[in-house]
Amino acid sequence: MSFKEKIDPSKLPQHIAIIMDGNGRWAKKQGLMRVRGHEKGTKAVRDVVEGCAEIGVQNLTLYAFSTENWNRPKVEVDTLMKLLVSSLKKEIKTLQENDIRLNAIGCLDNLPAKANRELQEVINKTAANSRMTLTLALSYGSREELGHMVKEISAKVAAGEISTKDIDESVINKHLYTRNLPDVDLVIRTSGEQRISNFLLWQIAYAELYFSEILWPDYRREDLFEAIYNYQNRERRFGKTSEQLS
Repeated sequence: MSFKEKIDPSKLPQHIAIIMDGNGRWAKKQGLMRVRGHEKGTKAVRDVVEGCAEIGVQNLTLYAFSTENWNRPKVEVDTLMKLLVSSLKKEIKTLQENDIRLNAIGCLDNLPAKANRELQEVINKTAANSRMTLTLALSYGSREELGHMVKEISAKVAAGEISTKDIDESVINKHLYTRNLPDVDLVIRTSGEQRISNFLLWQIAYAELYFSEILWPDYRREDLFEAIYNYQNRERRFGKTSEQLS
């Protein structure tokens, strides 16, 4: 029996977030330049996105480019930005056919004009789709997001729009880039690394963490289904005891 057949459709995670790691190491193992790994990784993106839509996952967020990634060699960054543009053009058909809405979070103004323009175009074209929301975290860093949130709320307090006594989790959530998304239920990281890397630190407070040894270019929907099956066999207590849950 495949992992897909073992999945309980009534217990799907509402929101899956994936740290797509291992493109560079995959390329190195093949004796190729790092950029070839990023190119190969786009196939894994397509397969996982389609897999999520296929079983009914409503929200998928992919860590595509972090604020720290700007520090990589210029040739690699330039290639990644060109790859983003070409991938968006190629994948709009897949998004439309699967009724998937594209969303993006991060410091999007830092993206090259062409990449940002293509991104916004696909976001606009898929805005009416409702089967699943695919969010790309681009030029994203959770510490930067939290700092941005603090500045926004502070400005509203100074202007008298918000009282400090009214600041709670719901107010904070409304000032995050993910304001229209539910909290993350499952975080998947590929390539065997076991760290969060400044990704959705607030939103994953109670998420289940799943680490795979597979390098991202080799990751496929059956690997995703295995992670979801593993998630469904964990006890999520949210601070309560097992006895309280039962």
